[in-house]
Amino acid sequence: MGNLLNKIEDLKDYLNSFRPFPQDLLLQLKEYYRIGLTYSSNAIEGNTLTESETKIIIENGITIGGKPIRDHYEAIGHAEAYNYMYSLLYKKINEPDILYLHKLFFHAIDLKNAGKYRKCNVSITGSEFIPPGYKEVPMLMSQHIQNINKTLKKLHPLEWISDLHGEFESIHPFIDGNGRIGRLIMNLLSLKHGYCPVIIPPIKRREYISALESYHKNNRTALRELIISVVYEEMKSLKKIAEKIYRNKS
Repeated sequence: MGNLLNKIEDLKDYLNSFRPFPQDLLLQLKEYYRIGLTYSSNAIEGNTLTESETKIIIENGITIGGKPIRDHYEAIGHAEAYNYMYSLLYKKINEPDILYLHKLFFHAIDLKNAGKYRKCNVSITGSEFIPPGYKEVPMLMSQHIQNINKTLKKLHPLEWISDLHGEFESIHPFIDGNGRIGRLIMNLLSLKHGYCPVIIPPIKRREYISALESYHKNNRTALRELIISVVYEEMKSLKKIAEKIYRNKS
């Protein structure tokens, strides 16, 4: 894992040498990741839309025949929450920010519970882990937000981001949408620290769920390794994009 982190830091330094990126490229990348993250994060939770269908719904507002209306709402809501995520890049994260992310994602699906912590106990399908009781959620989220805003001292930022993601998913603060909001927060923190978005491809769904299960059992290694590996692959893709732009300018 240490070797991969060193490679990521080398890629980060290399990409920084190309900055500042042109404004039109930044807008293109933001849109590219809005589609990619919306598709992948929803697909992990069982959404049936393809990436191209997700793009059509978000960009053109066209419904896809034969697909559930909830799948459409999830695509639109996630895209709205993604846009809001970018407004948080240069500020301290607080509780209203996280609640509003959830409200944007969930308001068309369940307005009553959108942007509110759960008021009942829940279980996680297919998991042995039982999330804390709903009365504990506000206190646990307050502590979680303090952890988000802590100054790093020992851990590498990506290890810390991974641990925070596991912590959020363990609290499971909402009645639904915990995975989507947790991954948006993880992406926000990755971008804040100068790394690329963390896109977990649907093909890694089982690996991701297994890593979260390990985290629930106090083993943080699997989740850290998964997050670091997907960031590394995305950083390599960004390197190719930057080099292509540099060649075109030469």
